[in-house]
Amino acid sequence: MPPTDVDTENLLLSCRYGDLDDVQEFVKEFGAQPLAETRDENENCVLHMICGNGHLDVLDYLLPIVPTSLLAAQNSAKSTPLHWAALNSHLPIMQRLVEFPGGPGIDLIDIKNTAGRSPLGEAELAGWEEGAKWLVQMMKLDADVQEGDAEEEGGDKVHDIEVEIEDAEGQVAKMTISGSGGGEKNST
Repeated sequence: MPPTDVDTENLLLSCRYGDLDDVQEFVKEFGAQPLAETRDENENCVLHMICGNGHLDVLDYLLPIVPTSLLAAQNSAKSTPLHWAALNSHLPIMQRLVEFPGGPGIDLIDIKNTAGRSPLGEAELAGWEEGAKWLVQMMKLDADVQEGDAEEEGGDKVHDIEVEIEDAEGQVAKMTISGSGGGEKNST
């Protein structure tokens, strides 16, 4: 028997408030398929509720059993679960969404909502520098690296990348991404 409207409303509330036991009970009773189909009146899915409220334990439970396309689900304002995580400053949630194996990955960072903002724009709007910096580090950057700069004799050269990002309001943020840390050596 499929879940009733009351069942799906309760599922969304359980996701919103982080009630892992109730979410697990729903899956036990109805299976995983209704998780992907459940939406509220604003087209928010279970991941919107979880990610907007920072419930990492519920996210970790659901990610392996929902279709990976749900990670990019857009609500009526075209915001994704990553937008909600960025707006509410939930770094571990953002990391799980972007780094989930087999998911959309860093392409999630490029999705814009009806306000014209990406998750990065939402993090900036919220004044959340740590999240904005992490998103920039994860983005596909077109860095011009000359072959001579890529390697030094006897080891790798570390580069800092300076990035300018223009948000939807036309404001430009400058950020330097440090190339510190170990790099992979080219063995050709």
